[in-house]
Amino acid sequence: MVKNEERTGVVLRLGSNGEGIIKDENFTVFVPFVLVGEKVKYKVLKVKGNIAFGKAIEILTPAEERVRPRCHVFGKCGGCQLQHLKYKEQLKFKGKAVKDCLSKVAFIETEVPPAVKSPEEYNYRNKLQLPVREENGVVKIGFFAPNSHRIVETTDCPIQKGAFGKIVETLKKYISQSGITAYNEEKKSGKLKHLVIRFVEDCAIITLVLSDRSLPQKELIIDLFKGLFEKFSLYINVNKNDNNVILGDEFILVYGSEKYECKEMGVIYEMGPRSFMQVNDGMRSLIYKEAFAAAEIDENTVVIDAYSGAGLLTAMFAKSAKKAIGIEIVKEAVEIADKLKADNALEDKMENVCAPCEEVLPNILKREKESGAKCVLILDPPRQGVDVAVINAIKESLPDRIVYISCSPQTLSRDLGLLTGTLADLGGGSIGKNPVPETPLYDILSVKPMDMFPQTKHVETVTLLSRRKDEPRVQVTMTCKSD
Repeated sequence: MVKNEERTGVVLRLGSNGEGIIKDENFTVFVPFVLVGEKVKYKVLKVKGNIAFGKAIEILTPAEERVRPRCHVFGKCGGCQLQHLKYKEQLKFKGKAVKDCLSKVAFIETEVPPAVKSPEEYNYRNKLQLPVREENGVVKIGFFAPNSHRIVETTDCPIQKGAFGKIVETLKKYISQSGITAYNEEKKSGKLKHLVIRFVEDCAIITLVLSDRSLPQKELIIDLFKGLFEKFSLYINVNKNDNNVILGDEFILVYGSEKYECKEMGVIYEMGPRSFMQVNDGMRSLIYKEAFAAAEIDENTVVIDAYSGAGLLTAMFAKSAKKAIGIEIVKEAVEIADKLKADNALEDKMENVCAPCEEVLPNILKREKESGAKCVLILDPPRQGVDVAVINAIKESLPDRIVYISCSPQTLSRDLGLLTGTLADLGGGSIGKNPVPETPLYDILSVKPMDMFPQTKHVETVTLLSRRKDEPRVQVTMTCKSD
């Protein structure tokens, strides 16, 4: 097998990124945008050892599960990987992906159902990020192609909320009429880098990312956006750096309200250009409800939110629990959480702690357990998962229940392996199969994938663990797979 060769093969299964896997002679070939059972003609793009990567040229025998993608740049922009697969099959794929990851990474065999479907399969993203670039004298607006900074221009994005085409058209009109320059990555020149829009209920928070603080013809861009949105705010964000980070630290309000008030599960909070919020409103609510059901809160429950951020989830739990304690290392986020506590009159039921979780978690749990409370730990970490030091603190402190909300099956599997004892910290930053079998401290009661990102490979998962006291309610076993 050599580069640029055209070959034919049958797709045996899908990989974790949604790509098709073909066995061709002694090679394993990864080909995106094909489905199980399909006979495809593909072109070899890269060969490394007995691994190859290809591009589908023709689907010779289409699968019954194949559908026509709604997006005309599907396969080019890199945002979606599964638009060609029926939605019901996407849910099955994501459930299997989580199950396979648990088995492969953590040697854990447990039941994992298909992902819970999103209320909306399309038009669900409440956040839009559009790079603006000048290439060879031409301004381009669109999305980055996979693994590159090449702009794929488009006038539509089926998974986005809002009038996508009109937004692009409006921005191009502003650029042409104002004379503002678009950013050129090669020359490191130009002013306008990105357009970022967050849709918050009936409002739009619009941010223009610029290389400096000046915005030419402010009234023009305000008037143009008035033609699109009844209620909006316009910000300048200053980002002078030449890197992959979209937003800089400085925000300047140009027009509209500084923040907007929102409400979820009885908690009032504010949204601004810096605020984090999951991109799928309907699925976010379902995930929160799933986490509450798993926690089994009563008037004697103390909830500890180990990655509390700005405190929204902490406040939600505080409404129903005896008390909720948020632990967050970022001072600015804790200050926002303190305001959230005051705004919702939760002074007696919500506590925000600014400190590394591994340092304070054991003492907090000890204090609350000694008071006779039932302790539930919420883990909602970033994509890199839970730090080993925090895992060790959990195993020392032993909360009664753990609800783990994950956006990465890989790091979820690693952390569950460490918590249940199938994996061990081998030292030197290495985590691997536990060489000394041990009795698990926790049982996995449920693993529920949630489809936060329809049409893409990504999946959120809500996992419930219970501290083992007697016999396990759900048996988690180590497989005999080799490392």
